[in-house]
Amino acid sequence: MIIMQDDKRIRISNLNELIKSCKKCPLHLNRTNAVVGNGNIDTKIMLIGEAPGRNEDLQGIPFVGSAGKLLDSLLNENNIKRDDVYITNVVKCRPPNNRTPNKEEIDSCLPYLIEEIDIIKPEIILTLGRTAGEAVSLIFDYKWEGLEKERKKPREVMFNGIKIKVFSTYHPAAALYKPELKELLREDIKEANQILKNKHKSLLDFMK
Repeated sequence: MIIMQDDKRIRISNLNELIKSCKKCPLHLNRTNAVVGNGNIDTKIMLIGEAPGRNEDLQGIPFVGSAGKLLDSLLNENNIKRDDVYITNVVKCRPPNNRTPNKEEIDSCLPYLIEEIDIIKPEIILTLGRTAGEAVSLIFDYKWEGLEKERKKPREVMFNGIKIKVFSTYHPAAALYKPELKELLREDIKEANQILKNKHKSLLDFMK
């Protein structure tokens, strides 16, 4: 177990160094920091967003702005701390003016996300927003049917011998401005957490 954990830490460290020095797409030209994943690499829950914003670019940490504060609050409602999960983005550098990442940028970063999933080996992935949901559907090779449809039917996929449940929900940034989306995001986080709790009846089982 210790050897496996050490291997995960070496792999994530090496991956993060690659991301920080990446120049595969033009986004690197204007970044302050490439934003690597953050959190518990031994977790069962992985959250995937779209791309860094201004605060994330400045600090090099995902979800530290207003959307991140909302996400932290909704996680806390389910007794989940940020340190309990692993949070990352599809694209690791901030697009200009926080625009949606384009295909070139997503394609350039997708191998990094695939490697993160392989290292973390989550049982649950929660995609935040359309861009993240579409990117994950490409990784797991299923047809993306739009966020409204996808959030109503969690996907069960196999990835390198690991069974993963994929939940699609709204991005916290969108939920900041639309109270109805905030409630749906709250429901989706609660549902994903409940499924995990039902599977792992004890803390010991959860940490295996």
